[in-house]
Amino acid sequence: MSSSAPVAAKLKQHLSVLYGDATTEVSAQIEQLIANYQPEISAHRSESRSLWDESTVVLITYGDQIRDEGIPALRSLRNFLVHHQLDQSINTVHLLPIFPYSSDDGFSVTDYRAIRKPLGDWQDVKHLGQKFDLALDFVINHCSRGSSWFAGYLNGERPFDDFFIAVDPDVDLSNVTRPRTSPLLTPVQTKQGERHVWSTFSSDQMDLNFASPALLLEMLEIFLFYIKNGAKIIRLDAIGFLWKEIGTTCMHLPQTHEIVKLMRSIIDVIAPDTILLTETNVPHQENISYFGQGDEARAVYQFSLAPLLLDAYLRKDASLLQSWLGDLDYPDAGMTFFNFTASHDGIGVRPLEGIVPSERIDALAQRVIELGGKVNWRENSDGSRSPYELNITYFSALADTDEHSDELHVRRFLASQAIMLSLRGIPGIYFHSLIGSENDLRGCLQTGENRSINRQKFSSSQLRQRLADNNTNQRAVFDGYRNMLTLRVRQKAFHPEATQRMLSISDSRLLAFERTSCDGEQRVVVLANLSNQQVILPLPNGPGERLDLLSGERTHGSTCTLGAYQAAWLV
Repeated sequence: MSSSAPVAAKLKQHLSVLYGDATTEVSAQIEQLIANYQPEISAHRSESRSLWDESTVVLITYGDQIRDEGIPALRSLRNFLVHHQLDQSINTVHLLPIFPYSSDDGFSVTDYRAIRKPLGDWQDVKHLGQKFDLALDFVINHCSRGSSWFAGYLNGERPFDDFFIAVDPDVDLSNVTRPRTSPLLTPVQTKQGERHVWSTFSSDQMDLNFASPALLLEMLEIFLFYIKNGAKIIRLDAIGFLWKEIGTTCMHLPQTHEIVKLMRSIIDVIAPDTILLTETNVPHQENISYFGQGDEARAVYQFSLAPLLLDAYLRKDASLLQSWLGDLDYPDAGMTFFNFTASHDGIGVRPLEGIVPSERIDALAQRVIELGGKVNWRENSDGSRSPYELNITYFSALADTDEHSDELHVRRFLASQAIMLSLRGIPGIYFHSLIGSENDLRGCLQTGENRSINRQKFSSSQLRQRLADNNTNQRAVFDGYRNMLTLRVRQKAFHPEATQRMLSISDSRLLAFERTSCDGEQRVVVLANLSNQQVILPLPNGPGERLDLLSGERTHGSTCTLGAYQAAWLV
């Protein structure tokens, strides 16, 4: 292992925060783990490879998003993407959990090292990885009640008897941050009698006990196993909940941050081009704490963007979004935001806390319900409940209810995506946004889960049929989105670290900012009209000729005309 002495010192520094007297023993075990994995990982990684550039675009998808009879789903997904030449404009595929599971569409893992049979096997993962960089989900906070680990816990077997957290139900846990209204503790029968096991998200998802060194070692081995199998990005699911300490909120505790630092120290040695991506659906300042001092996550989800952008469009008022973007502090080189508008989890609204008043959040939730969406709630420490996430496809959320025009609906949606794609950071596109999916209410009825509204899966023939009809919204969105992506990856000004400057616009209907490439050679002015009225605005930097990349039209003089819901990328 290269630079073994500095690495050993770093490991001990992290571990001393977690395990005290056991530090030396655990550190030696992790060093051995690194030594075991380093040769194979290093053979397939390049130390000179950059972390990201303007071509870095991530598609978020289930591994079985597209199904063909008799073909592993991962091959069907690859075939679809390559057939539509998306490998030319999307360089990374984020596979939501591809492992055997018992609930929550994969986020209740029963076996972290196996691939679910309908999807294929690790060779199919590697085959996909020949065309795309891969992001894999690391469901690190909890595992399935149906896992062999939990079976071992119930039977009192070592080391599993220390892998989970049992708490006396009479203990005061009112300070614990809750993302759900379900009970925090789940009663189970073990060989030692009844236990009440910590289960943050559901009675099928049992939280793991990272106070156990044996559990940490097991999870670090899985972490390295994913990297060995091609993961360029590791998404740390629900990382903020990781460490439990009764009497605290059990959110973002110092020990949790230390474990993220530990993983970062390991990959800096073994795979420095790997990106740690933290998923923390919380207020903005809590979220960005996972950058640490440049020693934790390389990227964090920009959770505030999706609800702020939606709120701006529904109000036809960009002023709050413009102000928020103007006040945003961007991290130093080597760190960036992961921008997105939609995901399998819906639109979180906790990231609006501290940005907008609660009444405005409630109004946004009510508007989503009016648009056919649903709302998931969380329980507060005082026993009240408040909106936690909005369950609706982003396309349905941006329906044009004023004009009832399909054309304006598509334009409005694509304009929202043009904004997301051009903001500083890495863009993440959920599969259902790529094809303009509408709310899947039948799916909600079948599963009884609000989140199913945005998780529909397709047979290959069903998807082909949807996209073959030139008269559908889905085809219009798909064609428009692919065109934007083709343009985006050619613009150096859209590098994740290229500077971003908000432009002074007096009209609240307009959003305006400028991106400048890292070498200063290219500038792109991004404009968006969030209203259904035509707007004429003075061009920044005075008169001249500019090309709108999105429309292909040239602008002359000192003004620019934007039609209803039009976005422009001016060069």
